[in-house]
Amino acid sequence: MNLYLKTPESHSDPLANLRHEILMARGRVYEVGKPTPLEKLLIDDDTTLYLKREDLSPMHAYKWRGAYNKMAQLDQDSAKGVVAASAGNHAQGVAIAAAKFGGKIKAKIFMPLNTPQMKQDAVRRLGGDAVTIDLIGDRYDDAVEAAKECAEKEGYVMVHAFDDYAVMGGQGTIADEVVMSGEGPFDAAFLQIGGGGMAAGVAAWLKTYYPDITIYGVEGKDQASMAAAVEAGEPVTLPRVDVFCDGTAVAKAGAKTFEMCNQLIDKFLTVSNEEVCAAMQFLWERKRIIPEPAGAMGLAGWLTHRDHLPRHKNILTIICGSNMDFAQLQRVVRAARIGSSRRRYLRFEIMERPGTLFQLLHELRTKASIVEFQYGKVSPEKAWPVIGFDSKEESFTELEKGWEKRGLRFEDVTGEPDIEFRAIRYDPALLHVPLFLQVEFSERAGALAAFLEGASALSDFVYFNYQYSGERVGRALIGFDFPDQQAREKFLEYAHGKDHATRSVVPLTEDQMTRVLGF
Repeated sequence: MNLYLKTPESHSDPLANLRHEILMARGRVYEVGKPTPLEKLLIDDDTTLYLKREDLSPMHAYKWRGAYNKMAQLDQDSAKGVVAASAGNHAQGVAIAAAKFGGKIKAKIFMPLNTPQMKQDAVRRLGGDAVTIDLIGDRYDDAVEAAKECAEKEGYVMVHAFDDYAVMGGQGTIADEVVMSGEGPFDAAFLQIGGGGMAAGVAAWLKTYYPDITIYGVEGKDQASMAAAVEAGEPVTLPRVDVFCDGTAVAKAGAKTFEMCNQLIDKFLTVSNEEVCAAMQFLWERKRIIPEPAGAMGLAGWLTHRDHLPRHKNILTIICGSNMDFAQLQRVVRAARIGSSRRRYLRFEIMERPGTLFQLLHELRTKASIVEFQYGKVSPEKAWPVIGFDSKEESFTELEKGWEKRGLRFEDVTGEPDIEFRAIRYDPALLHVPLFLQVEFSERAGALAAFLEGASALSDFVYFNYQYSGERVGRALIGFDFPDQQAREKFLEYAHGKDHATRSVVPLTEDQMTRVLGF
């Protein structure tokens, strides 16, 4: 017989119940995990940021706390089994608990079909034979409905990812550790919200010990189900939920978490995916931490809105997880610079004449850092190259004023689909004797420019595909065009010469040009 039977709800006040659950969870959750560190990061002389490192927990996220606190209250001899729905992290928490009980409580977990493979593998690894996974639907809410049906049909206990006081109580031990750390008092906490279980549990405990603390609830712009519920006075279903921050992708707030968050959250903030990525970059640069997107959402709320909020001295944020598919880093890196207002993509309009493209590049690179270049020839009269810049906001403003003064035409295309997906158009009918080169050069100021300057005197640019990769070398695919074969051969002599600073220049073969460029 398990010693931890369900805590009786002896209080009529839901907040009192939640606080009691947190207090009782102290004696349970540390059977499967240890307290996580609270790290201090000095921002300036008056501001200290505290990072609660839930990414260093047994499953690299906080969800083990609530799942185990709930399951530890079940009677192992009579419980038929448990069922849960999860986009990844809650499932791992349930798996840890099921394994801890030696398989006496079997767990059936429903997960969306698009759950990253690494999270599925982690659930199987942590739970072993005590856990089975069913993939269903494309959204977390589809998995929830399937789990509820299973619970009713099979007589299993539903271990909800957030809408349960025992689960919220387990998550609240995060705040208990913060209070017991001896740091503080804290002026503000920026808490990410998906379903609201962690935010409710943490806020309830923080406000108990720091009555004057300001609690900010941070949600993704296309995930703000809790703010929508507060505005409507009850949980409502969002018509669409963005899943980039998959750990917080919930279409409808829970009834219990809504009641708690409505009472405990002082202000709701929203952040874009790009702003979350900027927060991830901030953590990497300052602490060498790589969280999952949802893990950085609370911090993103502070970084994005701090200039428009009251000045806070001691600020708490929670790095709530780091279970991210490695492939997602590719998008994170590109979006981070946009989110920090340091990267912009501009489409310029210039005359399609020999030398004009090089002149534009030469002028722009002396004013800002060029990190991307997309161009394809689509007209015999005009060209529309797209250039990505890294610079401070005030520098952009100064540059744009200068360009406008001299009549240079351009538009901001940051975030446009064709730019995001690097859809570089070109018209093969405009080319006569084309040549495409893979050019590798030292990633330093002027290294590529020397090659382009000589090339512009011998050819027309018809294609340019370059993206900064953070390496010591840069790589670009550049297309040139010539009036005849003789001019093409003369250019190749230059390209293979030593009068420029490129590391290597490799022409595409005819087969490669056919496959890659459609000639």
